[in-house]
Amino acid sequence: MATLATAALTLAAPAGQAAQATAFPAHGVTVARACTAPTKKDEMACNALQVTAGTPKSAHAESALTAAAAAPSGYGPASLQSAYNLPSASSGSGQTVAIVDAYDDPNAESDLAVYRSQYGLSACTTANGCFTKVDQNGGTSYPRGDSGWAEEISLDLDMVSAACPNCKILLVEAKTASMTNLGTAVNTAVSLGAKFVSNSYGGSESSSDATYDSSYFNHPGVAITVSSGDGGYGVEYPAASKYVTAVGGTSLNTASNSRGWTDTVWSGAGSGCSKYDAKPSWQKDTGCADRTVADVSAVADPNTGVAVYDSYRSATGWMVFGGTSASSPLIAATYALGGAPSSGSYPASFPYAHTSALYDVISGSNGSCGGSYLCTGTTGYDGPSGLGVPNGTTAFTG
Repeated sequence: MATLATAALTLAAPAGQAAQATAFPAHGVTVARACTAPTKKDEMACNALQVTAGTPKSAHAESALTAAAAAPSGYGPASLQSAYNLPSASSGSGQTVAIVDAYDDPNAESDLAVYRSQYGLSACTTANGCFTKVDQNGGTSYPRGDSGWAEEISLDLDMVSAACPNCKILLVEAKTASMTNLGTAVNTAVSLGAKFVSNSYGGSESSSDATYDSSYFNHPGVAITVSSGDGGYGVEYPAASKYVTAVGGTSLNTASNSRGWTDTVWSGAGSGCSKYDAKPSWQKDTGCADRTVADVSAVADPNTGVAVYDSYRSATGWMVFGGTSASSPLIAATYALGGAPSSGSYPASFPYAHTSALYDVISGSNGSCGGSYLCTGTTGYDGPSGLGVPNGTTAFTG
């Protein structure tokens, strides 16, 4: 994974961990990686970044938009639905979005209840059939708890709720952060009926990726989204899989245009050419002989971050998060708003057939690549933002 060394921020370490060497671009705030960086092959890390100091721009914007100074900092559901023109009030009923993460969050359901209550969303509980939590094999032998991955889980659950309040949520917890265990959890999510599966983690590409592709990610008729990474220009797996929708990241700000919002490339978003995965037939850019990352994008900049509630080993509860861990579940939920994909389809191809139904992201950069589209926002397709960000659900339907 590439590291972007030109970040105007301070990187704080997660509690009990040494500071990580990677610099994360989030200008104006201090952020901490929720999960430790991968240290070996087959190991994944979540792509959640917590704001630990400073006031994100989204905090000011959310207060102004809601006229509620006491509201949690960071964008909430109404702002995200407005920014991406999502029909959240009327769509999504009957659809299940699966979240795949490692380790256990014992407070997942109760924390989700706090988030949804804060924003006036209907309850999503085990009792009413909206929320389900299983281990990677579909049972209730949950893995050990992990505070970093618990933050990731809270972020994922909250973002699905924000974009698709009517969706059911299935949380599948892998035993460890290995690709084999996480991949097994993906298969379990699909076997339990989920047509939308979000994966907010990544690690180094390897020669095993083709095997992982066929074993875990080749699920026609299922929309599988994966975070592109938070280290700037460079490619992670499983975002590089040709079977998934790789989700990049943007900075989301209010604007005086007709949309009321604008997205620019977030300088931490992952992008580039895969070393091992072949180019899918629907991808037509010429700068990569093989798979190009990303496909689409959504907000990921911690400085324009989202509100999240997490109480597991946390004294704060309400926090602001960014990273492409925010954008992946948002896109999975957007697919769900558009309805179940047809049997045998590859939902990763859908945005390529509806490019006009996306807001194009035409500025910003995530690193140095000779000024090409692979690391620079430009009209049409580019690496960091893909084809753009949602403008409703048309681009996410077959």
